[in-house]
Amino acid sequence: MSTTIASPPAAIAVPQPAPSRSRGYWQGVARRLSRDPVTLFFGAILLLMALAILFAPLLAPHDPYQTSMIRRLRPIWFQDGRYPLGTDELGRDMLTRLLHGGRLSWFLGITPVLIAFAIGGTLGVIAGFAGGWVNMMIMRTTDVFYAFPSVLLAVAISGALGPGISNAMLSLTLVFIPQIIRVAESTTTSVRNLDYVESARASGAGALTIVRVHVLPNVLGPIFVYATSLISVSMILASGLSFLGLGTKPPEPEWGLMLNTLRTAIYTQPFIAMLPGLCIFATSMCFNMVSDGLRSAMDVRA
Repeated sequence: MSTTIASPPAAIAVPQPAPSRSRGYWQGVARRLSRDPVTLFFGAILLLMALAILFAPLLAPHDPYQTSMIRRLRPIWFQDGRYPLGTDELGRDMLTRLLHGGRLSWFLGITPVLIAFAIGGTLGVIAGFAGGWVNMMIMRTTDVFYAFPSVLLAVAISGALGPGISNAMLSLTLVFIPQIIRVAESTTTSVRNLDYVESARASGAGALTIVRVHVLPNVLGPIFVYATSLISVSMILASGLSFLGLGTKPPEPEWGLMLNTLRTAIYTQPFIAMLPGLCIFATSMCFNMVSDGLRSAMDVRA
């Protein structure tokens, strides 16, 4: 499985309002989102998915670990609908495995991005606002990570640390931190040079006050929007690590690991074998569409 992380957008929408975001700005964002049926549609799908995996123990009809070799690789609606999506190579209910597997897949997709958002956003804001040797030290260190393809870097780190959920999360976090640092630094540099920041500095405001009151409210939005676009990439990379045996360990249900274990069934039960991949594809597409909608809604020039 191969995927690449796109380079940060060349132009991040940096709003240039008054010194801090007013309530009217966020009302405008909500209004533009409410008029975007595509974003609302995919957001509703994501919400339904989140509720389904959240309440998986209540919705799942069977035990995700219960095996039975006599009913392995059964087609959909096997035994009068007792197994609506069939069974896997060990006779486990696919619907149950997909619901429970979504928990791990979403966790591995969202958590590394959130951690990278906190660490990378902080370092990027520091680099962009401080400038000088601080900026050079942080950004040159970041450039080292760009010397390696993102997928290769994630596989190398996971391979060195060994398989496991925590090691997969660490490798993905290290991959995404440089991405977010670069976006945060460029956005903060643009805001730092605006007139109201210079006015606050001339009035005697301290650096921490300027960052807290004038810079952060105007840069968190673009950074967060870019971070949401990385969730789909994180899910695909996490699934790829599990597919390669570097992420989740059997018999835990996880969509990438399920793809790996079902690959031999592609010729006998192709629909069953494709189900985890379809879940990964659908979730990633929904996150991408919602991220695009947020980017458009937060662009005050739109």
